[in-house]
Amino acid sequence: MELWDLYNENREMTGKDHIRGEELPDNHYHIVVHVWIKNSKGQYLISQRSADRPTFPLMWECVGGSVLKGESSLQGAIRETKEEVGIDISNADGNIVFSKLRGIINGKKFNDILDVWLFKYDGEVMLNQATTDEVAQVKWLNREQIKSLYDNNQLVYTLDYFFEKIDV
Repeated sequence: MELWDLYNENREMTGKDHIRGEELPDNHYHIVVHVWIKNSKGQYLISQRSADRPTFPLMWECVGGSVLKGESSLQGAIRETKEEVGIDISNADGNIVFSKLRGIINGKKFNDILDVWLFKYDGEVMLNQATTDEVAQVKWLNREQIKSLYDNNQLVYTLDYFFEKIDV
């Protein structure tokens, strides 16, 4: 069972816990991280979701996920990166790019506070060191290649901010 801390719209903890999979109460939010990893060639690490993922199977995305109870946004970003793509990133190599409150998107209740991180990383990616099987494969892609995935509906649509906020 995965537990999340719940926050109000001002990012203040409510003191309530939430069990993943249950409907989020109105006016309560949990923290979600998106982690963009950029190498010195200007390429970004993009991962393809496994075929058995309940949402967006086989679509391409950045690393991401929900921050667990007791974790900071940064701790969640570091953990998710290790779990999904097997990389140990350092907090010294990352910066938060932006945060935004998300409610309902395309009819789906997100109720999250999205923190988008950008990390620099030039090491190897060894997917066999990931601790989950959420990712089928990874690639290093440049802006044009990511735009092609987006234009062909192969990139998760909630990542549309990439072109205005990440690779500018």
